[in-house]
Order: sequence, then structure tokens, then C-alpha cells
Amino acid sequence: MKTLLLNKEEVSRLICMKEVIPAVEAAYKAFSSNQVLQPGYIGIDLPPPRGEIDFKLSYCGSNELISMKASSGGFANNLKDHGVPSGMGTILLFDARCCALLCVMEGSLITGLRTGAAGAVSVKALARKNSRKITSIGTGNQARMQIRAISEVMKIEEIHAWNNTPETLSRYKADIEGEFGIPVAMAKSKREAVEQADILITTTRGKGSLVQADWIKPGTHIVAIGTDQRGKQELGPEIFRNAKIVTDSLTQCVEKGETWHPLNKKIIARDDIHGELGEVLLGRIPGRENDEEVTIFDSTGMAIQDNITSEKIYRNAIASETGTFFEFFKS
Repeated sequence: MKTLLLNKEEVSRLICMKEVIPAVEAAYKAFSSNQVLQPGYIGIDLPPPRGEIDFKLSYCGSNELISMKASSGGFANNLKDHGVPSGMGTILLFDARCCALLCVMEGSLITGLRTGAAGAVSVKALARKNSRKITSIGTGNQARMQIRAISEVMKIEEIHAWNNTPETLSRYKADIEGEFGIPVAMAKSKREAVEQADILITTTRGKGSLVQADWIKPGTHIVAIGTDQRGKQELGPEIFRNAKIVTDSLTQCVEKGETWHPLNKKIIARDDIHGELGEVLLGRIPGRENDEEVTIFDSTGMAIQDNITSEKIYRNAIASETGTFFEFFKS
């Protein structure tokens, strides 16, 4: 059996955010319908100045595919010392019927797209319908991807952004206004930005409480993206006390996500967690029930998102005859 090789430029031509959002929605539904086998992911923190690398694996019964992704980030000296990006990803896609390797594809773009799409899916399910203002704590690549995705599912009228580096914040403002025509207000403080939010997005690599409970106004939907390993944190644990907490994977979030912090401090109990986003999408549990409740989507990122998104890319590649085939062995 031949294996297809897809580089980053080819992957970028084979998928767009409009396709990724329904793929991620299908992934959440499959996960909460017991169609998925997904062992806990492995993360390795390497000695400074290097960063981390994660390995995520999933099997999906509905498409009979196995995906395995290696994803690295935080290697600040990579470009200077090695001539490669600070974060990279590779996805292997296997035919689960025989475990033959179908495809090797560049995975960093997929990670960005499906993580952005996750925020958009949560907004559809949990944000107030009259939400118009977004606050972004963090202004890196994923902060931009969140805007690309959420703008597909709602009209964003203004964005309030904060970053502790003024030059980075200015670049974000110029990029977003140039791409979307949405006005971006550069906040002087995190509090100033958060207090404006209908939807709050956190996309930092933070290791402390960047956002405090008394900054959150009633009715806010929080998309918590940055915490996917023990030790990371963006939200003050008190925010969870009276909020509706929805996770991507309950098992992952209580062990490695933002939800671990209020659990560890006994601010909430496990039974206080409302459920998984897939359960909301399937109608098994309610989403937002009124305009006053604070909703939190704790997103640690799941291999099944990579699985179904990379399947779409693979099918598009076959249909368009994109990529290069090679063989490990002759059958």
C-alpha cells in the first residue's frame, strides 16, 4: 500500500476553516458517543531553553482511522540555531482495518485550525446570542486563529486585546484590522480588557492566574485554550465557583486542564462540572440556559480533532491528486 506525503503548503490548500468547524463538531459528537478510543496524551518538557513536545493518539470507529500526532512548541531559539520554526507538528494517519500508514502530513497548521475551530464550536453552543465583543488575553498565532474561526459563526463588532509586550500587541491590532476590518482596542491592563468581554479568549502559555473572578461580567463565555498540561494556568480558580463548566474531555481537563486548579483548591467538586461539549452538541445536556450565567469551555485539545480533520484533508488530497506517494515496502 502506498503512503501519501503532504507538506504544509499542500495541507493549507486542502482545508479551510469553514470545513474544519463542522469536522471538529463531528469529533466532539463522536467522542461523546463512545465511537472513539483515545488514550491519555504524553507530554515531555525538555530542559530550557527548549520547550515541550506532546504525542496524541486516537482511533475513530466511524471512519476506521487511527491518527497519531507529534506537536512541539516553545523552542524559542529554533529559527536562529536550527533554521526551523519554534513549534512544529506531524500527523500520521493509519487505516485501522490493517494499520497500514495512509498518510504523513505536516500537522502544525491542523493543530492551529482545529484549536481555533474548537473555540468557535463552543461559542455556537455556549455564548449569548447577542455577543458582539471579544477580549483576547494573548495575541499570538492561536489568538488570531480564534478570531478567524469565531468570525465564521458570529458577527464580531470589536475586539479588546492585551499582551505584556506593546510591540506584539500593536502587530496583532494591525493584522486583525487588516484581515477582518474589526476594530481592536489595545487595553492598558488585563482587567480593562476582560471587563469589556462578551466572549473572553485566553491563549497564553501562562503559569499563573492571569484573569481574576471579579473582572468577569455576568453572561460572559470563556474560551480557555492555553492550559493543556499540569503547571499551566490562565484563570483564577474562583471564576469556576458559580460558572457552568464544559470540557472537551472530562478526563483530560480534570488532570491537565484549567479545571484542575479549582478542583485542587476544593473550590469545586468533580460533580460541579456540567459535562463535555460533545454532550451539549448531542442534546444530552443543556448548553447556555440564560443570559446571566458565566460559561467556561476548558479546551485541552483532543486527538480525535486531529483524526477527523486530517481525514478531511486526506480525502481532499486524493480527490485533487495532491501530494507525493511513496512506499515503505513492496506488497
